[in-house]
Amino acid sequence: MTSAWRRAWPRLRHWLYWTHRWLGIGGCLLFVMWFVSGVVMMYVGYPTLTDEERLAGLGPLHFEQAVVPPSAALEALPPAARTQPPRRMVLEVQGGSAPEPVWRITDARGGRHTISARDGHALGPVDAAQAEAIARGFSGQPGAHWAETLERDQWTVPQGLNPLRPLHRIEVGDAAGTELYVSSRNGEVVRDTTRSERFWNWLGSVPHWIYFTPLRADPPLWHEVVVWLSAACIVSAVTGIVIGILRVRLRRRFRNGAVTPYKGWMAWHHIAGLIGGFFVLTWIISGWLSMNPNGWFQRGPGDAAAMARYTGAGSSPFPWPPAALPAGEGAAAPREALPMWFDGRPLLQLRDAQARVRVVDAATGAPATIGRDDIVRAAARLRPGATVTQATLQTREDFHWYGHHRERVLPVWRLEFDDAARSWIYIDPSSGQVAGSNDSNSRLRRWLFNAAHSLDFPWLIQYRPAWDIVVWLLSIIGTVASASGVVIGWRRLRRKPSLRERGARPGVHGGACASKPIN
Repeated sequence: MTSAWRRAWPRLRHWLYWTHRWLGIGGCLLFVMWFVSGVVMMYVGYPTLTDEERLAGLGPLHFEQAVVPPSAALEALPPAARTQPPRRMVLEVQGGSAPEPVWRITDARGGRHTISARDGHALGPVDAAQAEAIARGFSGQPGAHWAETLERDQWTVPQGLNPLRPLHRIEVGDAAGTELYVSSRNGEVVRDTTRSERFWNWLGSVPHWIYFTPLRADPPLWHEVVVWLSAACIVSAVTGIVIGILRVRLRRRFRNGAVTPYKGWMAWHHIAGLIGGFFVLTWIISGWLSMNPNGWFQRGPGDAAAMARYTGAGSSPFPWPPAALPAGEGAAAPREALPMWFDGRPLLQLRDAQARVRVVDAATGAPATIGRDDIVRAAARLRPGATVTQATLQTREDFHWYGHHRERVLPVWRLEFDDAARSWIYIDPSSGQVAGSNDSNSRLRRWLFNAAHSLDFPWLIQYRPAWDIVVWLLSIIGTVASASGVVIGWRRLRRKPSLRERGARPGVHGGACASKPIN
């Protein structure tokens, strides 16, 4: 050690301990909250209306009543919404006192529109009585009643619901305490929650994501708060690991044979921090990266023109009514129909009450058949100037295509391109539709966030409860390290400094909240 370093070290050590001590007091509280709420989130996710729930609540489609073709429904949109092809267009039944087939359209800008498939008029605002009737038909509960109309509450804070606000909250009145949210803009049921979900989310997603309504209602502010809190916790964890290494003795142990100079809660904090420190650090860094600070993992906008060339949409009007009117009985009856195009071919994707999918050729009525060569040829238009280097029919989940907490199409074609971004595009073989994509940047994020934060390794999540055991074990270690820091910090804040401490030279006392060490 050089003489300059020897002179600087006491001051550096002082600031190292001081930083860890005071950041750790607040940081350990956050760590405890994050570890405990993270375990809850393993089993109870944030409330959402899943596709299965939505389809089960919709009425069966009667295609003979849907006389307005897709092209006419699009012409009924405001001029600004017709400048580009829609993101999504689906035929379903809007319930209520007078159920009718409707076209639900999401335009290129994310705007939401509902057009009657019976007469082509745009459906207007939905009042509380109409929303109540829609919820009764959707839930099958005659006692469902309107509770309030609101812009947002704790379970409807995500920005994706903005085009559908205000929302009617309907209390269904069942044993589960279900509540439905119906858009006042177009009558669409957009969310459901149960009493159990609401309770557990106050212990899970809400504190974990710092998802409190007043803060989450301002996305830029929420983003900055989470980023800076996480950054402060990263500093706390790094300084703690450094101090833990400096104070441990594995060979020349302390007087009583211990590897730590501390006793009581300080010893628990020191040892648990050494064992779980790396996990705590990778966990908080990966959580910080998930907020995409500085836009490091920003993905470029989609190429709408390339997608239009791929699908061939707009080359001719979609044939309506379809060549063969789909039918079925009970749960097998179609609940929604999505008109779509693949390489200039009009297809109709149908899903029933159990979310089972079938795709038919709208022009012939025959089941759709799409081969590998068809997909590879059309997919070349998705990345102009690039070549498909590999086309793999993937039948099993892997590190980048897996269904932990979400649905994934299988089997799926994975097409790899030689463009600058090293794009991979996933194509549903049943319909030829793009099911997902990633590039080198998003695959790196997969390692830095999902793998480091959620331990989403295929060999682990496919063999549960192995994943549960590992996450529980690491969470317990992290909680012990953090909770002991909370106790130490609380004691530190409550006690008055002694005369010796007030007169001590900087850098003499170590630890997050120093207690008497063992010599």
